[in-house]
Amino acid sequence: MVEEGLDPILIQVTIPLPTAMIFRAWTDAKQLEGWLCDSAKVDGSVGGPFELAWKSPEAFTSHGKISALHPDLDLEFSWTGPPQFSDLMNRPSPRTHVYVRLQDSPEGIDVTLEHVGWLSGEAWEEARSWHFHLWDDRLARLKEYLVRQAYG
Repeated sequence: MVEEGLDPILIQVTIPLPTAMIFRAWTDAKQLEGWLCDSAKVDGSVGGPFELAWKSPEAFTSHGKISALHPDLDLEFSWTGPPQFSDLMNRPSPRTHVYVRLQDSPEGIDVTLEHVGWLSGEAWEEARSWHFHLWDDRLARLKEYLVRQAYG
C-alpha cells in the first residue's frame, strides 16, 4: 500500500514585468542573491547545480540540481532542506523538488511555485510548514526586488 503524502506547497505571485526579466531572477546567481539567498551557484542547464546558501537565521545550503529548464517558461530543481530536516528530507537523496512556472495573465506574469514530494507524519508537516513560510516570504521579496530593479 502506497502512503499518502502531504499536499504540495503551492504559492503564486503576479509580477507586472517582462517574462525574461523574471526568469533571469531564477537562473542568474547574482539575481538570486538579491532576493532569495545569501549566495548562489547556478549553472543554468539541465543537470547543473542549483545551490543556494543562507547565513542566517541558521546557516545551510540547499544542494539542488536542475532537472528541467525551458527558458522564460519553467524551471525545476531538487531541494535539500536545512539541518533540522536533513535526516528527513535529504537522505538517501533529495526527496522534494521545486517547480517554478511563468504564465501570462491580465495583470502581468503569474509566477507559480510548487514544492512537491512531502511525505506524511508530524515531522513532515513541520518541514512543510517551515518551507511554506520560506517560499511565501521569498516570492514576496522576488516581486519587490524586480519592481525595484525595473523602476528604482
